[in-house]
Amino acid sequence: KNYGEWSQGELDLCKQVLKPNDVVIEVGSNIGSHTLALAKSVNQGALFAFEPQNVIFQNLCANMSINSITNCFCSNSALSDVKGEKLYFPNYNFTAENNFAGMSLTNEKNEYSREANVDTLDNRFANIQRLKLIKIDAEGMELNIFKGGINLIKRKKPFLYFENDSKNLDNSEELIELIWSLGYRIFWHIIPMYNKNNFFKNENNVFKNIASYNMFGVNKDISLNINLTEVTDSSFHPMRKKVVDN
Repeated sequence: KNYGEWSQGELDLCKQVLKPNDVVIEVGSNIGSHTLALAKSVNQGALFAFEPQNVIFQNLCANMSINSITNCFCSNSALSDVKGEKLYFPNYNFTAENNFAGMSLTNEKNEYSREANVDTLDNRFANIQRLKLIKIDAEGMELNIFKGGINLIKRKKPFLYFENDSKNLDNSEELIELIWSLGYRIFWHIIPMYNKNNFFKNENNVFKNIASYNMFGVNKDISLNINLTEVTDSSFHPMRKKVVDN
């Protein structure tokens, strides 16, 4: 609302490796603020978008529709490492202000939760012919999602762009080690949430010093010059000291 964009730095990096006829998988699409831009970048290809929360999913579909996007295929599903796994999301009151994008799935059911449809990357895309990028923003589910897509990643060797923030601190090392084991180099991509060159040219920084902590994975068979810090220590996480201090 303030800037006419959301975390533009993420899009800027992803779009560098995309061509119009590419295929993208986006897990955790929310209402589609990145989905729309990515779908336009691959307007001769396809984008497969996943969002488990039903009301948010309806917003995602509406946003694709009102923008006349015809190459985006939206699924009201969560992804994990086991198809049909019992996972639940809160039954939010969407009339009240909240960070609905910060929702984490849980395996604990209660009277205020709803069961998610759960699939895996390997099951869903067993026969996919082309794949350039997998982008995941799943509030701590990244490790499970990658475990459920090992065969797909080995087969298609796509670029990987995924969140690794405070919700991943407990499994960050395992996450990095898994991606390494698939033959990838990994780079930190830490970008301020505020972009001074935002679409509306709004100079008021409401995010202060808040940054987005993501990682970019490149298969070792792919030659790519990139100006990012490569991960050499799987135990290191730039947010860990901040969390301890707080």
